[in-house]
Amino acid sequence: MAAAQVVIDGRTRVYGILGRPVGHSLSPAMHNAAFAHLGLNAVYVAFEVADLPQAVAGLRGLRIGGVSVTIPFKEEIIPLLDEVAEPAARMGAVNTVVNQDGRLVGHNTDWLGAVAALKEHIVLEDRRVLILGAGGAARAIVYGLRAEGARVSLTDVEWPKAERLARELGAEALTPKEAEDCPAEILINATPVGMEPRTGEIPFPPEALGRFRLVMDIVYRPLETRLLREARARCCRVVDGLRMLIHQGAAQFSLWTGRPAPVEVMAEAAYAALAAAGE
Repeated sequence: MAAAQVVIDGRTRVYGILGRPVGHSLSPAMHNAAFAHLGLNAVYVAFEVADLPQAVAGLRGLRIGGVSVTIPFKEEIIPLLDEVAEPAARMGAVNTVVNQDGRLVGHNTDWLGAVAALKEHIVLEDRRVLILGAGGAARAIVYGLRAEGARVSLTDVEWPKAERLARELGAEALTPKEAEDCPAEILINATPVGMEPRTGEIPFPPEALGRFRLVMDIVYRPLETRLLREARARCCRVVDGLRMLIHQGAAQFSLWTGRPAPVEVMAEAAYAALAAAGE
């Protein structure tokens, strides 16, 4: 049965994404498919932000229901909000804002997205996980894995960042050389290495991939990175970055609407939008 076409009128609830740039975002395709599937009078649009404080004020003034927050505003938006819920406060990053009658509350669903994508394939409790990178995405993933009872090691070319993140969230910091010998079962790339246009790059020695049971790459442009291709060739299970995006979006949808998200409807829309873009 085809989803009902949403008619935009004076009662339509507006949601969106704040970022710069946002023209490439797959979030409008995902969320609009979910709204249509459930017959909700709502629409999700991309807002290219020129001035973040003015944009946040506009959320209140225009009664925008909620927004996703992406690069480069996940940290910058925090002092502009009325409240930051846990665990976003602990991570120091917000990717979701809910407008509660003019009161803007920040959340983080990135960690939920990462955990859900991984748990489609493997139990995380007591697993040894190696994370490449110590930026904002890595911070969310470390938090989620620790919440699931995994043992986490991480590395970054900027050693102080890795050491600080490990200390704050209860992980182990390794030098890049030490990481090559880390006896982990799961490898996660939380860096931009391998992202278009530098698709030939790989963040970990290919010959060392065979020891991992599962390899995940948060990069989804291209959908199959060189890391995933090399891991698959060595019989590892692989998880593409779009699964994390889909699951974090589903958690956002539930925060905004109070309803369970139609995850596979959102997934179908996201993969179709990526394919339509020729990726």
